[in-house]
Parts: sequence; C-alpha cells; structure tokens
Amino acid sequence: MAFHYPIFIAFATLFFAFWPLIRSTKNGRWAYITVASFFFYGWWDWRYLFLLGGSGLLDFGAGLGMQAYPRYKRFFLFSSLFGNLGSLIAFKYSKFLLANLASFLAFLPFETHFTPQIPEFMQILPVGISFYTFQSLSYTIDIYRGQLQPTRNLLHFFAYLSMFPQLVAGPIVRATDLLPQLETYNIPKEEQRWAGLKLLIHGYFKKIVIADNLAPQIKLAFSAATISNATFFWWLITAAFAFQIYCDFSGYSDIARGLAKWMGYEFPVNFDHPYTATSFREFWTRWHISLSTWFRDYLYIPLGGNHLGKWRSEINMWLTMILSGFWHGASWNFIVWGMLHALFLTFERFTQWPTRLKKLPGGRGIALFLVVLQVWLAWLFFRATNVEQAISIIKTLFSFHGGGIDFEKYGYSWLIFLFLGISREIFVFWRFEPKLYLPKLWQNAIEISFEALIIVVCIYLRGPGSEFIYFQF
Repeated sequence: MAFHYPIFIAFATLFFAFWPLIRSTKNGRWAYITVASFFFYGWWDWRYLFLLGGSGLLDFGAGLGMQAYPRYKRFFLFSSLFGNLGSLIAFKYSKFLLANLASFLAFLPFETHFTPQIPEFMQILPVGISFYTFQSLSYTIDIYRGQLQPTRNLLHFFAYLSMFPQLVAGPIVRATDLLPQLETYNIPKEEQRWAGLKLLIHGYFKKIVIADNLAPQIKLAFSAATISNATFFWWLITAAFAFQIYCDFSGYSDIARGLAKWMGYEFPVNFDHPYTATSFREFWTRWHISLSTWFRDYLYIPLGGNHLGKWRSEINMWLTMILSGFWHGASWNFIVWGMLHALFLTFERFTQWPTRLKKLPGGRGIALFLVVLQVWLAWLFFRATNVEQAISIIKTLFSFHGGGIDFEKYGYSWLIFLFLGISREIFVFWRFEPKLYLPKLWQNAIEISFEALIIVVCIYLRGPGSEFIYFQF
C-alpha cells in the first residue's frame, strides 16, 4: 500500500477519522497503531507479517532479557543481531552470495556441481526489511549500552516498530526518540497540523510530479540495448536521475513526517538540501540522515571511529561506506557506489580541498559544483544495470561526442520537470519569502494560495504511477 495510491488515501482517511477517539488511552492507541500498521504492511503480502512480527518478538524478548539477566546481556544482544541480520541476509543477499560463490567455484581447478537453490518464498524481497531491521536493532543495541530502558508492554513496542508512516522507507526512527513520544497523549496543535499538511503537499509534489515524470525516460535510457554516444543527452539523464532519486525518497520522508505530525508525533528530518553541500562530508550530513547517523553510531564509532589514528580511521570509514552501499542492494553496483563515496571522502580528508577552495573568490560555488559532480557520477553506479554500463556512460559523459535528444523517442516534457525540480530546490534552499514584507493577513493568504496551487499541479501534472525507489531496499 504505497502513499500515492488511492487505497492509501482511503486507509489514511479511516485511520485519522477514528484516531481522536482512541488515542487517549495508552493501550488503545498502541493497539490501534499496531493493527493499522500491520494491515498497511500486510497489504503487499500478508505472509511477510510473520517476518516483521518475528523480528519484533525477538527484540522485545531480548530487551527484557538484558534487563532481567544483566550477566547475559551479550548473549541477548548477539541473539538480536543474529536473528535480524540473519533474516536480512537470507531474504536480501542469499541469491547474490550464492551466485558469487558459484562463480568462484567455477574457477577452481576441479569440477564442482554446486547450483544455488533458494526457496521460492525467499526470492521476493520483503518491502522495507532493511528499514525495520535497523530500527529494531537500534532498540536492543541502545538497551545493551544502557541508553534505554526496555518497555514491558508488547503493544508499546510494536507501535514503535511498525508505525506505518515510516515502516517501509524510513526515516529510521530510534527507540530513544519515539518510545517516549508514544507514552504521551498528543493532540496536534494548529501549527503542527499546518506544518504536517505542507509536508504532505510538498512530499506528494516531489514524488508524483517530479520523480514520476522523470522516471519513464530514465528507465528507457538505461534499458536501451546500446548506450547512446551523445554526451549532452547523458548529462541530462544523469541530472534527471539525481533529482528523481532525491525527490522520490525525500518525498516519501516528507509524507511520513507529515502523517506523524497529524498523529501528534515528530520524526527527524531525513533530507536537508543535499545538493547544496560544499564538501562530501557535508553531503552525508544532509542525505538520508537517519541512515548515515545509524551507520555512524552503530558501526563507525564502535569500530573506533577516528580515535585510533588516521589510517585506522580511514579503514573504519571505508568499511562503513562499503556496508552502506551493500545495505542498498545485493549487487556489485552498490558496493562500487559505496567505495566511490569512501574514495571521495578519503581524498577530501587528506587534501582538505573544500576548505582551501572556499577561501578563494567564488570558491564556495566551485566547491558546490565539484561535490555535486562527484555525487551525480556515483549515482550512475546506483542506477545502471551493471558496473560495465555505468563505466560506459561515464566514458560517454567525458568523450564530448555530438548528438542531441531523440525527441520522438524520449519526448521533451521530462526536461520541463527536470528544470522544475532544480528550480524548486534553489527556491526552497534560498528560502525566498516575499511574505516577510507583507501584512500578516496577506502572508497567510499567499501561503494558502501557494499550497492550493501545488495541490492542483499534483492532480493535473502527476506522472505515471511508480513504486517508491527505496521500496526495493
């Protein structure tokens, strides 16, 4: 049940219609959130509810076990890690790992008869498994560290783990943030409801107007039997995908945050204008913030962070970025993507080029351009069907061959939406606010009219419906 499908609109309408009647009691609201969220998730495939439920029961029990038997905290933590990561590997990575094992064995100097065999039910990736697995793990790890007391109410725990706005594509909300919020009885104030509505409107705009209108041409370009040798065309496609994935994913996060505000809760900001970063390190403080901070707090820092010397810090960072890439998908494309980001970060750490460049006249703008260039080139490995295709496209980008766009095949309207996406990011980042110079009444009228206009645009300029990109992760 995706946010941009009519069935979800009906589901959300019913949920919020009964929410004010049920939210006043703890067990009532926890049960309501859990049942609604399980229905929401089970809409895709009810069989995977057992996976979500099993992961939750394991971590709920592990949390209580660590509190009751502190001498065996490590055992309960390892049980949680083994169970959650084991299911993630089995469903998401088993095919990739077995295929690569078979390829390796084929090179050995003796005959092998190994054929990967994966059960049918494991060949379909459960929606959102990477997100709720990491969210559930944060619960047990924080209890192990003494940063969180486990809840003794199973409904309280599942209301946290399965809350439908962020269940399948984030943001990854920590137990230390959301469990205390769920303890309270919240009635959203007018400012919170209005802020939530604006997040919903802009989230839908980014997804169904920009991302969905760019998607068909991008899919057509990457699925072509032979790669076009037109340099300008591939620069446009590269930019288009950069804004497709940004608007698609940040649009989902905006909708999730808007729904949470209507419920009276707050989710963390997940995207903060990442294409305005002037260093690669800054980019990772702006892109998919809930995931980057998860890897920082639960992998990079436990490995030693930057406290064990320069070279050990680089090794820790490379491991973190490679695993971050692998988290996104079971493919060498994503591993190469993570390695590229690690390479860019290492080069930046040793040269300090953004800091040096920004001291020069116009250096900040040049730094922004160079960071965006690196990020967009790395996205090609994220989107390409294989590593070879990504390398071929990059060669085309810098070969400066002539040739334009085949408008009969690709059309021209997608260029309008690419321009719209770029313009919107500039407009929002620079916070162009003419209302500051107008009376309060006019400010409100302009803001309401502007949001109404966006709703009309969403209705009449929506693209062909497609699943959110991050559902595959």
